[in-house]
Amino acid sequence: MIKTRQFDYPTSTRKTIDGKRVYSINGEALPSVTTILSATESEEKKAVLEAWKKRVGAEQADKIRDEAAARGSVLHRIVENYITDTKHLDMTELGQTAHKMADILTERAIDERLSEVWGVEPYLAYQGLFAGQTDLIGIHDGKITVCDHKNANKPKRKEWLHDSYRIQLALYALAFEDMFGEHISRGINFIVTKDMVYQEFSWEGQEFRQAKYDALKRVDKYYSNLNKIQEV
Repeated sequence: MIKTRQFDYPTSTRKTIDGKRVYSINGEALPSVTTILSATESEEKKAVLEAWKKRVGAEQADKIRDEAAARGSVLHRIVENYITDTKHLDMTELGQTAHKMADILTERAIDERLSEVWGVEPYLAYQGLFAGQTDLIGIHDGKITVCDHKNANKPKRKEWLHDSYRIQLALYALAFEDMFGEHISRGINFIVTKDMVYQEFSWEGQEFRQAKYDALKRVDKYYSNLNKIQEV
């Protein structure tokens, strides 16, 4: 039996301004977590992405990106409805793939491991700094955990995720802590590839504390760069 603990999450409207996602929460217009990550990614990561685009071609790169995004949206909806005990059925070709991926994810990551739900797709905001929407917060493996579900074209390695997924989880945790005063000491990604390979990567203890420090540095970098642009 999965228990539910209620938190007073805010409502939000979301829009895109100059290609950047912005959340309007509690009267504040805040940049999204993904906007901050994109604006502050390392030069090394940018170079790797550009090299990949040149290798496969711009048109094919866009197609791969869009297919992954569409598949991920359906996967998230199915997993969300599974946790909340509602139904979602998508019989399109993409939907059938997403259903198979979701079955693997829920069996491996949710069943027998999630004991208490604190939020499913909740809006989170760190006052004055940023906002976002994470997939799941709750008691997972007996620990307060912020969880994010991912779909991927190929398997990942943990060291590849330090600049992105790790920081993303840390930002969500920081926002939750700012809102409710509950400390989150663990973040975890559940990943299923389109070839049905399951992976999970977690950060906790000192590793997750360091992730939070690094995340706040990224936020500081984002606003420093923004101020420089506004001064020009």
